[in-house]
Amino acid sequence: MANDLVILGGTPPTQSTTATTPVAPTTTFPPHLQAAVGAFVPGANVTFTPGAARIADVVDTPALRAAMGAFAQQHEVDTVLVDSHRRLTDFKLVAMDMDSTLITIECIDEIADYCGLKAEVSAITEAAMRGEIKDFNESLTRRVALLKGLDASALEKVFDERLQLSPGAETMLRGVQALGIRTLLVSGGFTFFTERLKARLNLDVARANTLEIVDGKLTGRVVGEIVNAEVKARTVTEVATQLGASAAQAIVMGDGSNDLQMMAIAGLSVAFRAKPVVREKASVALNYAGLDALLSLFRKD
Repeated sequence: MANDLVILGGTPPTQSTTATTPVAPTTTFPPHLQAAVGAFVPGANVTFTPGAARIADVVDTPALRAAMGAFAQQHEVDTVLVDSHRRLTDFKLVAMDMDSTLITIECIDEIADYCGLKAEVSAITEAAMRGEIKDFNESLTRRVALLKGLDASALEKVFDERLQLSPGAETMLRGVQALGIRTLLVSGGFTFFTERLKARLNLDVARANTLEIVDGKLTGRVVGEIVNAEVKARTVTEVATQLGASAAQAIVMGDGSNDLQMMAIAGLSVAFRAKPVVREKASVALNYAGLDALLSLFRKD
């Protein structure tokens, strides 16, 4: 199989946009790294595009993989091997996790901050995302129970004041949508946020958990089936089928252990600012580049 080595300079992690502000333009590949890239595989054909450098037709070897890891760490870039013959238009669906993937925050942690319980809820969230708490349903139920009695207006405050899109999110979505690729937001978070993001970003499908609200206050319960790892994977398969496609024609983006099952069935899995267990199993790990790096992975011709 012919491979291209793609080096992604990407958007700095500190750049992000709120759910209501316009996206910044895609950055160019860092000029100060161009010489280093040229020396990485001496004599190779290197092409520079906005946000990426492509070294064509390299041979995948353990030595190359080790060199890629060292180069990425030294220069704070992402290095990826992709099939030279694959194109972005080979895919029919982009499916994304929400919290810490499409957006920079964990919504439940920020909600908990309004009742003085962010530390307690965040600790459970982190343990679940690292895979230390195996039962996602239990971890979510425990966290939501701590929110009992909170005024529902806190959800609006989180969306308006704290929720930010991840770097490159809007550029990535506009790019795949322009190619006719459909989009799915599937989250172990909450419909209050996914539905607003669906409308804001023109997403095709969104699925998440529904917080029960009675008399304007959270009851501490989730209504209906909990969207856990199994449900996420099932949703990807169902939506792909509705599009006349297979899960192998889906790109799945995530960051935590709850995303592993849907990433495993995808044709391309992207770990974004992810936990180590997710980075290790993903097709592509974006530790430095923005989500819009997806648009630079494959050749256009």
